[in-house]
Amino acid sequence: MGEADRLITILTKDNGLITAYASGVKNIKSKRGSSTGLLCYSDFSLSVKGTTYRVAEATPIKLFFGTNSDVEILGISQYFCELALTFGNSARSTEEFLRLILNSLHFLNQQKKNPYLIKSITELRVMATSGYCPNLIACDNCGKFIDDIMSFDIANGTLLCSECDNGVGRIKINQTIINALRHIVYSPFERLYLFTIPDEDIENLQTVTENYIEYQTDKKFTTLDFLRNIKRGTY
Repeated sequence: MGEADRLITILTKDNGLITAYASGVKNIKSKRGSSTGLLCYSDFSLSVKGTTYRVAEATPIKLFFGTNSDVEILGISQYFCELALTFGNSARSTEEFLRLILNSLHFLNQQKKNPYLIKSITELRVMATSGYCPNLIACDNCGKFIDDIMSFDIANGTLLCSECDNGVGRIKINQTIINALRHIVYSPFERLYLFTIPDEDIENLQTVTENYIEYQTDKKFTTLDFLRNIKRGTY
């Protein structure tokens, strides 16, 4: 806003998304400049008048990415921001939601795990904590727990075994993907990121999580389209 001010959106632990005015932070001498930038985890002191918040003080805790970060990593982190804007006020626990976004950004920043696995973990866990939790316990028709190949119904968020799958709009997945999906949805948060799968299975996992989030929300995420263009080499 103007030459020196920002209007920022903050994902908070207790109150979900908050929009606040940050005066003078684009001034080169401002001590709050980095604290109010994108992808910065900060400690804020806010003043409020009516429904308007203003940033009184801001201290950076963690700056996640520098200017030399890989474009795909930055694209995924921007996608997490878009997920936060979409679901930040609908999560059953805003504290858990903030923890999820922060941890995903942390693992992206470390660059020790496949970034697209972190992306799928975040997508599905966001859905599970925001009222779109799929039922992955067993085949929705006969109750079979595992099959060599099962199908994920993106419309209903359910699994079907090979004998019960006779429809369209379903994605066939192997046992590795089934176990990964169950881990993401049902594991304690402390164990959420403690697994890995082969790269070819990560591609298939992405197919499930991307299609599920887009179908259930009926929303096209601009940053997700950007990432797809990068992978296709059309950006």
